[in-house]
Amino acid sequence: MREKLERDLVVLGGGPGGYSAAFRAADLGRSVTLVEKDAVLGGVCLNVGCIPSKTLLHVTGVLEETERLRAAGVTFGNVSVDLQQLKAHKEGIIDTLTSGLDDLCKARSVERLEGYGSFLSERSLLVKTGNKELEIEFDDIIIATGSRPVQIPGIRAEDPRIWDSTDALALKEIPKHLVIIGGGIIGMEAAEIYHGLGSEIIIVEMMKELIPPADRDLKQPLLSAARKKYAAIYTSTKLTGIEAGEKALTVQLEGKKAPASVEADAVLVAVGRKPNTDSIGIEHTGITLSPGGIIPTDTAMRSTVDHIYAIGDVTGNPMLAHKAVHQGKCAAEAASGRKSAFTPLAIPSVAYTSPEIAWVGMTENELKEGGIAYEKGSFPWQASGRALSEQAPAGVSKLLFSTETGRLIGAGITGLHAGELIAEAALAIEMGAAAEDIAQTIHPHPTLSETFALGSEIVDGSITDLLPR
Repeated sequence: MREKLERDLVVLGGGPGGYSAAFRAADLGRSVTLVEKDAVLGGVCLNVGCIPSKTLLHVTGVLEETERLRAAGVTFGNVSVDLQQLKAHKEGIIDTLTSGLDDLCKARSVERLEGYGSFLSERSLLVKTGNKELEIEFDDIIIATGSRPVQIPGIRAEDPRIWDSTDALALKEIPKHLVIIGGGIIGMEAAEIYHGLGSEIIIVEMMKELIPPADRDLKQPLLSAARKKYAAIYTSTKLTGIEAGEKALTVQLEGKKAPASVEADAVLVAVGRKPNTDSIGIEHTGITLSPGGIIPTDTAMRSTVDHIYAIGDVTGNPMLAHKAVHQGKCAAEAASGRKSAFTPLAIPSVAYTSPEIAWVGMTENELKEGGIAYEKGSFPWQASGRALSEQAPAGVSKLLFSTETGRLIGAGITGLHAGELIAEAALAIEMGAAAEDIAQTIHPHPTLSETFALGSEIVDGSITDLLPR
């Protein structure tokens, strides 16, 4: 029998965007019901994405750093990895964070419902939880159902040796030979992890370059490192099939410089993600999806139906947790009667590889394609005392300023902790900083952060650490 409930504000999906929306709305006085299909909050990012991947990347990064220290005369004994203990360590971090979210839910009196939610109409939601069905009539709803890995047509994903990103982070085994289909951020981070744990890596990318959105000069240090570490990298190469043998998988390829096939003990398919909008009954609302299953919204994150909001991956690229969080707060505020708009000038992207690559605002490629005049300040980390001290000279801090306005409109950083450093660039873009503003902001020395100021000094004309232009 179906139970009927009446609720104020419903949030469908408990990932970073969903729980942020729920918490913000509760803080603003709304009575909030949070519907999440899993028993824990956090979504893909916390449970099978951002957090576990960064945990494992930290471990393999330390292993790589111990190797670099040999050049400084420091050696360690034989290193071994206990896979079960490493998994327990990863799960412990996830449990700490998810339990913290549970506490925040209770403290805010947010109602939790575990189950799959789908629209019955523009004003009602069906939630299937266990053997029970709930029909919820609501005043407002925020859709935050996230995304899932794209599957390549014709690939038999039911073979346990063919992985998606969730399988890869489960650490079921360390394959001797791992082929990664997709040289984007997810694929490259997985390559770092499994190479560090002992796998031989082959990367296959359909585009002509790895991590396609990033400028080539930012990627060059990573490409140089990857060519040395990995067995092979095949770009401009298409996967045509996977044959499942008893002892190995045969990965069939099509590319000018690629072999017809390679053998693998496991294959990770990491070719992108698609919005979870095809199973939530969106057809029972007045919303018309954009190509790719994307929900169109205005700046308040409101869909074409006034009381239905959408945030995060269902609103399209970039599919990033930090974007979803800010959209979630915006939607919660708008639904609570506040004037709020999601109008960022820039959203940072980070590849947590070795070295890290981070960029924000317009890329140099985009500026050239758009015919936009700009000035560039690019400071090489080979001239950074801190980078040399950290054995991390393979880096660069690049700043792009509008010739017309003088303001920073894009930036990219490659090197140690680039993902942390890029936040200054994002703030500078949002605040409309010019080269002189950044150059005259005193940065501590010796730090990696000062390379950002030094890049500005190149454009400002006050550089002394390099010869002036």
